[in-house]
Amino acid sequence: MGRKTTPVSERHRSVDERDRLGLRADCASCFGLCCVALPFAASADFAIDKAAGLPCPHLDPGFRCGMHHDLRERGFAGCAAYDCFGAGQKVSQATFGGQDWRGLPPPGARRMFEVFPIMRRLHELLWYLAEALTLRPARPLHSAIRRALDRTERLTAGPPESLIEVDVAAHRGEVDALLARAGELVRAAAAGPRPKADRRGADLIGADLRGADLRGANLRGAYLIGADLRDADLGSADLLGADLRGADLGGADLTASIFLPQSALEAARGDGRTRLPPALTRPAHWALAPRSAAHRK
Repeated sequence: MGRKTTPVSERHRSVDERDRLGLRADCASCFGLCCVALPFAASADFAIDKAAGLPCPHLDPGFRCGMHHDLRERGFAGCAAYDCFGAGQKVSQATFGGQDWRGLPPPGARRMFEVFPIMRRLHELLWYLAEALTLRPARPLHSAIRRALDRTERLTAGPPESLIEVDVAAHRGEVDALLARAGELVRAAAAGPRPKADRRGADLIGADLRGADLRGANLRGAYLIGADLRDADLGSADLLGADLRGADLGGADLTASIFLPQSALEAARGDGRTRLPPALTRPAHWALAPRSAAHRK
């Protein structure tokens, strides 16, 4: 009798799928597009104003951030948390064939800057669709999810002219509806007979949710800025689009949370006890993040 082997987990396959699709940022293969194409305004997340299409003054000639390791300390927390989902290298190396914006004749550079945010939104959808294919309770939808993923991937493979014409809002609406149905199946399976908290789009800024049982909760688009989620159980909670800037996730259980991107973790605070989904990594700044007086109580 042959030795029984342990099957690869579905969550592990999701990591492979995201790698196959190139959904993890590879800044070394990008021409600093997030530092040039996108605008930002002076705020708590950005220390200065910058217009779209203008290089950040901290971008060096090799398309590297000149203060990458000090972004938060120097007032650029928004840059530290930003994730292009691999759109930067896709536009740089595939869509524009390895030509950087400095050498493109007019209107090439402008077109590259127009394409980048479109590609980023499509890659974000690919990230969530790839995750949805790993969710066991959503198996009745997997065929539809696979079709949506393949259709989205085909859109990303088009030339600049076709990408500019993509109606991203309409496409996202279709994908969001499918992801919402997948989330409902996951949340229903997790919550069982318990009533499922529906806090979709809720204003939970600064809310005290310490130790809260949020298993199976719908937190899509919820404003959790500065919320205290220490030791909360967020198993199977749908966090797509939730704003976790400054939220305290110390000791929280996010192991089975769904549609939680790395960028949301980078914008939050946590500690060594915070439990994460297998596809995500613990942000380096968490161990160093100062705790406010209120959160030390």
